[in-house]
Amino acid sequence: MKKFALILAVFICMKTVKAQIESPVSATKNATSNAANNNIENGANSAVDKMENGIKGLFKKKKKNNDTGNNQQQTNSTHTDYNASDNNPTASTPSIKSYQNYDFVPGDTVMFEDNFTGDQDGEFPSHWELQKGQGILNNIAGTECFNLTDGNYCKVTPLIKNKSYLGNSFTIEYDTYNPNNGAYGLITFLNDASGENIGSVQVTKDEATCSFADDKTLNGNLPSEIQDDNYKNKWHHIAIAYKNKQIKVYVDQFRVLVVPNSGIAPGYVEFGGIGDPTNPIIFKNIRIAEGGNMNMLGKKFTEAKIVTHGINFDIDKATIKPESMGTLNMIVKVMTDNPDIKFEVDGHTDNTGTAGHNLTLSQQRADAVKDQLIKMGIDASRLTSKGFGDTKPISDNNTLEGKANNRRVEFVKN
Repeated sequence: MKKFALILAVFICMKTVKAQIESPVSATKNATSNAANNNIENGANSAVDKMENGIKGLFKKKKKNNDTGNNQQQTNSTHTDYNASDNNPTASTPSIKSYQNYDFVPGDTVMFEDNFTGDQDGEFPSHWELQKGQGILNNIAGTECFNLTDGNYCKVTPLIKNKSYLGNSFTIEYDTYNPNNGAYGLITFLNDASGENIGSVQVTKDEATCSFADDKTLNGNLPSEIQDDNYKNKWHHIAIAYKNKQIKVYVDQFRVLVVPNSGIAPGYVEFGGIGDPTNPIIFKNIRIAEGGNMNMLGKKFTEAKIVTHGINFDIDKATIKPESMGTLNMIVKVMTDNPDIKFEVDGHTDNTGTAGHNLTLSQQRADAVKDQLIKMGIDASRLTSKGFGDTKPISDNNTLEGKANNRRVEFVKN
């Protein structure tokens, strides 16, 4: 009875705390303070609920438990319980047509890219560093995805040799999936060279938010087509462009937020947020590139070729991803402004796979790009295509970023 009295006293105390919790965390340097408040309140609610269940359990007859092996397995497991494959998230991928007005052009030199190929399911990815919390790879619908499963805040950092690698112009891209609107959106933490957090970008089911160290916060609402319930159970492509302190944030085919002057000069990036095993933060296909928004529109084109890394394909396929439309629209504009130009579309791969397979794949991809440009109004007589496979690398195939730079489409002036 003394034990019961003690438990009951603690329960009453926690009930009182639950009733008194009211936004205990003040606004911080990022735009997720409200999310943190909710997390704390939810934690208190959960603790009270567990206490209630525990007290109810005191009056139940205990059962003998012989299944110690299964309990041990659950205790040792680090793999998240969440499995999104049942929701078939790939079924709602946007079409290329829906991206027809997309103007995001990624940087022309890839500094980091990771789709977790070669990493082991259920483990921490090999090209990342864990700063806080917990993260794990989980296979969703046949694709390895990074799940942030614990932490307030969980933070992970790409392994890039140069600590301060972001310059005056860069782009950041990733794909994210929200199964039930219960998870907070991934936060892109922008830090200066000394490690001080000076800003952040976050996309949730409602809006895109940029926050800065001086407590300035700017928001842009998501269009109704992808907001709230239209956001969940779908993959979304997030793209961030920084140039001369201006920041643009894209969600799928929509540009949702523009910050004309952020007043910050980031040196490197971290990713993170508030995750738990039930509502993990899920993302994949991370790319950080130097440069962006190639400044050749409306000008007389005199270059020998254009090297692009923004025309992307499904892995080992010639299917053009919709987010490639920013680069394709740029090429169409160049050809429209310069009607005498003819291009050979050259496809290049990294050295993954056999030389023969890569040669065939690169030709198929070059053909796919040529066909898409013709669909967009370019006369077929102005375009030819050729695949080179992995025979003309421009970077080291022994690194992730080197392979990413070798996977490219070039437009060579005829």
